[in-house]
Amino acid sequence: MTQKLRIMLAEDHTILRDGLRALLMLDAGIEVVGEVDNGLSALRSIGSLRPDLVLMDLSMPKMDGLAAIREIKRRHPEVKILALTVHKTEEYIRAALNAGADGYVLKDASKAELMAAIRATSAGRLYLTPAVSETIVHRYLNGSAVQVQSRSEVLSVREREVLKLIAEGYRNKEIATFLCVSAKTVEKHRANLMRKLDLHNVSALTTFAIENGLVAR
Repeated sequence: MTQKLRIMLAEDHTILRDGLRALLMLDAGIEVVGEVDNGLSALRSIGSLRPDLVLMDLSMPKMDGLAAIREIKRRHPEVKILALTVHKTEEYIRAALNAGADGYVLKDASKAELMAAIRATSAGRLYLTPAVSETIVHRYLNGSAVQVQSRSEVLSVREREVLKLIAEGYRNKEIATFLCVSAKTVEKHRANLMRKLDLHNVSALTTFAIENGLVAR
């Protein structure tokens, strides 16, 4: 008997997650082994759920998809990750691929395209949605994409996580609990964020996080 492809869903919108599960369960060759609604839970669930592939939203609470992709690939390089997102700009595509995503497909894709993306990614082939400009893809694959570093790209993965949680209204002690670090470490990250971004209060940090897609508007 052919082994089923084990897929984990990482998506914070319940109705979309339910729809994806229902769609995937129609394929006899796929097993949905778990669902999470934030990047941190995705990272923590990989070891126990042992998926072959993760369908990963890029904009989620607690830890964004980009940070989750980096950490999952660092700890579990064998797991394939297909970014499933509304973002179609070059900045997001480049960031996802640089983080380690094995494919990139948009949420308005057809069922046929999503299944094609899953098959390609699970087989070890890079999949990029046809909706992405051929010019952007060509420039990226040939290493000639314009290298414009946004302010958010000067931040470390952990600093991005802390910024996201600050913008979502969590206090230092709560952030420390989420990230399994001390409150003092969180305070240090907060100070580094303000220094690197030249922003000096929570309101400014929150606005920056929203404008750069780290949290939902």
